[in-house]
Amino acid sequence: MAYLLDSDVLIRAKNDHYGFDFCPGFWIWLELANGAGVVHSVDAVYRELVAGDDDLAEWAKAKKSFFLPTTAAELQSLGAINRWANDSPDYTANAKAEFSGAADSFLIAHAMAGGHTIVTHERASDGKKRVKIPNAALANGIEVATPFEMLRSERVRLLLAGHAGGTQGEGSQRSLFDL
Repeated sequence: MAYLLDSDVLIRAKNDHYGFDFCPGFWIWLELANGAGVVHSVDAVYRELVAGDDDLAEWAKAKKSFFLPTTAAELQSLGAINRWANDSPDYTANAKAEFSGAADSFLIAHAMAGGHTIVTHERASDGKKRVKIPNAALANGIEVATPFEMLRSERVRLLLAGHAGGTQGEGSQRSLFDL
């Protein structure tokens, strides 16, 4: 079992709480966890990210192995996921059509084929105009977590260099302002 990150997790991390400029530890952890087979994303998310013109697009291009390729197993799961959406009376025809070609459906297919947990900021919804990742995942027996649940579950601690647990480490001569 591994975690599969939705594009929204990476985009919001870059824009909000884990910006490259002030929280490189998050991105380093992603690389280390990826190397250990714990965290990935999928090629459809890669395509979304590299279409941008920012630091995240450059990061994705440099970390292409972070994004799993789609194989025959995922394509089979993709068919099952799209059949579920098409058969569901809970969504409009436009929502179903949009979902079938979106990275979200590929992310869910990868999770289904590999027994992975999807990491997303999205919340389940009873809206009919968009198929949300948690709705589709949960309806198909796939676990969903928030980024913060993943970090806690993996016991990730992003610390300042020379500091442990928010206090100065022994022997450190740096103040909290000399970062």
